[in-house]
Order: sequence, then C-alpha cells, then structure tokens
Amino acid sequence: MLRGKVEEVLERIRAGLRAEGGDIELVDIRDGIVYVRLKGTCGTCSMSALTMKNWVEANLKKEIPEIAAVRSV
Repeated sequence: MLRGKVEEVLERIRAGLRAEGGDIELVDIRDGIVYVRLKGTCGTCSMSALTMKNWVEANLKKEIPEIAAVRSV
C-alpha cells in the first residue's frame, strides 16, 4: 500500500526528470525511509543532492506524511 503511494508520487516527479534526460527508481522502503536511485543525467548531475532534498523528498513528505526521509543509493 505504501509502496503504491510512493510510486504514484514518483511518477509525477519522473515527468520532470525525464525532460532533463534522467529518471528515478524506487529501490526500497524501510522504517519510513524511501531509498531511490537517480538515473541517466540525474545520476551524475552536480545538482542531484538539491533535486533529492528540495524536490523528491519534499514532494514525498508532503504527499505521504509517514515518510521520514528519502535517501539516494
């Protein structure tokens, strides 16, 4: 159930990432922490840490309050 909600939010985020040649993959969810992998140009971008914190994590936490953090793997 939680995984489905996370995937829904990530799908909306993917649209923006794909426009820049990137993508995001859900790796795991454990103890309220979502583990993701940035792919394509997003995986090597110098701004990826800001993307993770200000866009991915912010959107997931806003939409799904039980999410405590998002970590890149």
